[in-house]
Amino acid sequence: MKLSELLKIAEIGGCPYCNDPEIVDVQADSRKVMSGSLFVAVKGTTVDGHVFIAKAVEQGAVAVVCEYFSEPIDNVVFIVVKDSADALGRIASAWYGEPSKQMKVVGVTGTNGKTTIATSLYNLFRKMGYKAGLFSTVCNYIDGEAEPTVNTTPDALTIHALMAKMVEEGCDYAFMEVSSHAVDQKRISGIDFDGGVFTNLTRDHLDYHLTVENYLKAKKTFFDNLPATAFALINLDDKSGEVMLQNTNARKLTYSLRTLADFKGKIVESHLDGMEMDIDGRDVYTHFVGRFNAYNLLAVYGTAVALGQDREETLVALSSLKPVAGRFETIRSARGVTAIVDYAHTPDALENVLTGISEVLDSQGKIITVVGAGGNRDKGKRPLMARAAVRQSDRLILTSDNPRFEEPDDIIADMHAGLDAAEKDRTLCITDRRQAIRTAIALAQKGDVILVAGKGHEDYQDVKGVKHHFDDREEIKLIIEK
Repeated sequence: MKLSELLKIAEIGGCPYCNDPEIVDVQADSRKVMSGSLFVAVKGTTVDGHVFIAKAVEQGAVAVVCEYFSEPIDNVVFIVVKDSADALGRIASAWYGEPSKQMKVVGVTGTNGKTTIATSLYNLFRKMGYKAGLFSTVCNYIDGEAEPTVNTTPDALTIHALMAKMVEEGCDYAFMEVSSHAVDQKRISGIDFDGGVFTNLTRDHLDYHLTVENYLKAKKTFFDNLPATAFALINLDDKSGEVMLQNTNARKLTYSLRTLADFKGKIVESHLDGMEMDIDGRDVYTHFVGRFNAYNLLAVYGTAVALGQDREETLVALSSLKPVAGRFETIRSARGVTAIVDYAHTPDALENVLTGISEVLDSQGKIITVVGAGGNRDKGKRPLMARAAVRQSDRLILTSDNPRFEEPDDIIADMHAGLDAAEKDRTLCITDRRQAIRTAIALAQKGDVILVAGKGHEDYQDVKGVKHHFDDREEIKLIIEK
């Protein structure tokens, strides 16, 4: 494709007096540049791509999109833009044939619930006979084909490349988790969204955003940028929900368990295996548990209806959905002990999961919680997580999560510091996560529930930059089924 054509589709102004080279591919990583590449220099959080312009040219780049450059280079076209990260997304979309315009694309954002909602939408629409794609923390999917994932929301080039594959495979819909990092870093630039869903907002990622206000602003930006042809569906019961709608041009829709909304629901009855809900006046039995999942299911239902699906058919399909891997995933023992694995890694998420357990637990049963906190992340939430966990647990075991480049004992100490003397009496600190899980199972009696929180679907522990295999579900099954 000629550079001028690529820039025209991406709606980026070029240089009418420059030569017009043939572009063979688009790269933002100078190491992947080849002869005929267009290199987009992006300022990252740790590395500035502008530093590698000379290297990209040396490897064959014939054009460079950047925010600045030191001096011209013979036979290389420089296109200066205000925001090269935004330009990368638009160029990637143009390069791959604007795939998001050929599907219905819905983004899901919020602190908790993104994975469950996006994945449930993907499963729901496939059950209803459509081909669909998924961008998820757990795994990306092109209809039924898995594509491993690294970030909640991949980089712009990866997103548009995967969307092009989805279109090629005949997908009608694509559902995407949209992280605050992705919005802030313009990784979703160039995507033609048909809808956006907001779940909730509580403290998270302050190591990156620094303040809750900045975190909220990143989420809100996603809705601010939705086109008038899209819909914006928000949780009316969350105090930040209506904030998301303040400046959007999209069609405004709401869901709620507490008040009148476009999509209204309530929990009728709960068990550890599922719950009965009333959704828009219709009884629905689901395999999901907990108030937080009731919100998630309402969001799934509301999204499907907003996309034009029949309400009755949607509810029938909704009732057959199963929980997402590592999200309130239940493992039972023959001696009557239940273990639940959940990804909850924020104070609010822990509180939600433990509330869900408490609401359905036999009055004789106890709750034993095993939880840690990630290293090199927001330290301020560590004592808050411990407090949230101990409040609704009979015993708490603090352990290692993904310590990364911190010492696990230091992280546990930060969590432990958030507890008072009485709470500390109910708490054990066991650094080795395997031993912590074994101890919880050994302490459990018939009717008790063990919550192992923080890692969910993850099958590794990140220690000093090395990912060691570790899966909470595997560890539990090895012990609990003996």
